[in-house]
Amino acid sequence: MSAKLLSLVVLLLLIHVSVPSSSADVGHQFIYQGFAASDLALNGLAAVTPGGLLALTNATFQAKAHAFRPAPVHFLNASSSAAAATARARARSFSTCFVFAIVSAYEGLSDHGLAFVVAPTTSFSAAKAGQYLGILGAINGTASDPVLAVELDTILNPELSDIDSNHVGVDVNSLVSEQAMPAGYYDDAAGGAIRELQLNSRKPMQVWIDYDGQAGRLDVTLAPVRVPKPSRPLVSTAVDLSTIVGRGGPMYVGFSSATGVVATHHYVLGWSFGLDGPAPPLDMSKLPVLPRVGPKPRSKVLDVLLPLATALVVAAALAAISFAMWRRRRFAEVREDWEDEFGPHRFSYKDLFHATNGFDAVNLLGVGGFGRVYKGVLPASPALEIAVKKVSHGSRQGVREFVAEVVSIGRIRHRNLVQLLGYCRRRGELILVYDYMANGSLDKYLYDQHVPALSWHERYRIIKGVAASLLYLHEDWEQVVIHRDVKASNVLLDHEMNGRLGDFGLARLYDHGTDPQTTHVVGTMGYLAPELVRTGKATPSTDVFSFGVFLLEAACGRRPIDRDRQVVLVDWVIEHHRDGSVLDVVDPRLVGKYEAEEATLVLKLGLMCAHPLPNVRPSMRRVVQYLDSDQAVPDLSPNYTSYSIMSLIQNDGFDSYITSSHPYMTNSIVVSSASVLSQGR
Repeated sequence: MSAKLLSLVVLLLLIHVSVPSSSADVGHQFIYQGFAASDLALNGLAAVTPGGLLALTNATFQAKAHAFRPAPVHFLNASSSAAAATARARARSFSTCFVFAIVSAYEGLSDHGLAFVVAPTTSFSAAKAGQYLGILGAINGTASDPVLAVELDTILNPELSDIDSNHVGVDVNSLVSEQAMPAGYYDDAAGGAIRELQLNSRKPMQVWIDYDGQAGRLDVTLAPVRVPKPSRPLVSTAVDLSTIVGRGGPMYVGFSSATGVVATHHYVLGWSFGLDGPAPPLDMSKLPVLPRVGPKPRSKVLDVLLPLATALVVAAALAAISFAMWRRRRFAEVREDWEDEFGPHRFSYKDLFHATNGFDAVNLLGVGGFGRVYKGVLPASPALEIAVKKVSHGSRQGVREFVAEVVSIGRIRHRNLVQLLGYCRRRGELILVYDYMANGSLDKYLYDQHVPALSWHERYRIIKGVAASLLYLHEDWEQVVIHRDVKASNVLLDHEMNGRLGDFGLARLYDHGTDPQTTHVVGTMGYLAPELVRTGKATPSTDVFSFGVFLLEAACGRRPIDRDRQVVLVDWVIEHHRDGSVLDVVDPRLVGKYEAEEATLVLKLGLMCAHPLPNVRPSMRRVVQYLDSDQAVPDLSPNYTSYSIMSLIQNDGFDSYITSSHPYMTNSIVVSSASVLSQGR
């Protein structure tokens, strides 16, 4: 008997040794010190790397990733009492902690973040990627889709009421957070002072999530991996978990993430969980190592070989000095100490030089009064197409203020705005880097007879998109942004023919509730509001005026000023409006195929926005309501002879500038406040 017993003990020991060391599960607890040979349920992009990292995403665009513990968790205790069965059961307490890292191909630029999720299923086939983080198919869930999520988000989405582009939020059956805070932690070593953390810093961070079932409160705490858990949580909010998990139904715990357009990797290095008690602590020394980002260390072979031959040293040194001087002249930049605060928004000239093949004429997209635009490709994975615009350093304000505005605008993200990615300074040039728009600018489709005309449906969708972008700039972003150059040539079309407002080279910013300062008059002839000439003060109302002219331009297929016919577009539409024949001005290339009610609305709204008196023009919020048919446009019969008479000085003091029909370019002008308009396109 003793021999048999000994054999049984040996067999049990062998089975125990064969269990993977990355994961342990005891009672209501489990822990993963890395994920090699783990039993997680993975779908979408989620995968475990050879080194043991849980990689939720890779460089694939617009895709989802999920990684869940396969065994469900019963957050409600079963009750044999009839009285208890009729009452709502209280959810059990739980605690979890995990270490994550967000690694982007471009420092400071990243895609959407990731979330810890408690859900009744591990199948999210109806969920969307991008801003929806692979959790829900819309902003709000339904009664059949209960979900609790703690999001670590690195994109500001206005439609989800995000507080900024670097925040931690608690979501309950909705992607609009119940409570959110900018990412950071309260440093106990510094008396509880708040320390900011950048979620997409490429560095690992630890998160603790603690739910108190008795108090109905969820705490979220964040800290760098080598910092002990702070005593004060970053986010603390009331959550009734029993309303999410249902009556005794099992729930699954895990992670969800999704990709958008920027190549970003979301990693989880370790994870532990505990029900009715604290989660087991993670041993940082046992966690897998993140992959190296950036170039490999330089070889030391040359340093060893150089002392062996004096002559070779001299020759190599002279060659290296000559090469360095040539290279320095070729890639020389202008960089000052104050630019360090703008960090990742600055591109190196070397990267832009190679992206455009040395600014080769083959990649030239267009030429305008402010410089040239080139197509480029950054060698990311996958490659990122960009538009590189070279403009003069001689701006109408100090270079430091101008760069500060460029960087601020680069933080704006909206589906109907061309993304300004960053800048570079070299000698007498300022180089702006934008997203590349495959289908070019709207004016090409309005005026080029060799390009098929846009349908009315496409024009109306583009108009609504531009209106939404201006509303966001004027009212919904953290500062007021006045574009100052709204026109068809600055409306770019992406691969789905969605309209995006671009070229922020003339934009100005100021805080909500303050009064914009008087400045030089800038803009394009035919789009400038009359009061801008008198005061030199650009306001949201002057943008509304330009948008009104743009509405008429898109509907009529005519330029704001027709030099050949000596016709001003606004005056021409006013005459037909008075005669009751306003639909006669609709673009003849549509051959009558348009919605009469929508066309009438666009033309009347264009005249209303382009009214010479600022107080008559609607706000962009009212404009969006009109376009959405939420309100009827008042029938304002023009009480002035023509716009031209209200702007008699429009041709004084202006220089001619080169015209261009290509996107990202502008015939915009910068003049003194005594001047008025430049040539329209």
